[in-house]
Amino acid sequence: MGEARPLRADARRNEEKLLEAARHVFATYGSDAPMEAIAREAGVGVGTLYRHFPKRVDVVEALYKADVDLLVAAAGQALAHPDPWEGLAGWLDAYVRYSMNKKVLLEALRDAFSKNPELKLTSRERILAALSQVLGRAQEAGAVRDDVTADDLVSLLWAVCPNASEPQSRRVLALVLDGLRRQPAASLAP
Repeated sequence: MGEARPLRADARRNEEKLLEAARHVFATYGSDAPMEAIAREAGVGVGTLYRHFPKRVDVVEALYKADVDLLVAAAGQALAHPDPWEGLAGWLDAYVRYSMNKKVLLEALRDAFSKNPELKLTSRERILAALSQVLGRAQEAGAVRDDVTADDLVSLLWAVCPNASEPQSRRVLALVLDGLRRQPAASLAP
């Protein structure tokens, strides 16, 4: 089998419109979003939608991959930030946005992960690798405790964000950031 050919420019634009529309429709309707609503929102025919995404699970998988790509790309922005602490805080904020997007798709993602079991594992590895770089830089700069790992942070935020409102997720992120800061050693004197 040969490699898939790149999409023509008009097909790529349609796919981008479909994904943007799907994000909006899933946010409105949840996991049961009608495929026809996605096509209508994108301003294309249903046939165009099904040419790009033959099944609902294909749309969900594409949205999830796009979200992971954005989160991994945010690591590059964080690493380019002149202040390692601010870079880490910015990346963790991007993670909260990612988890809020993922919350909308959780039910449908189960089907995507069943269809493609590697998707979950590969995505988690990419996210942890990106965060490890950003966290490591902040730790090397002395801004973050040395005893924290990327896995700790993802586990902590993921335990809260999917079940929380956006304001609560933001409060939890502020608490996490406070707990990450390297504190001066406490004096042993009374």
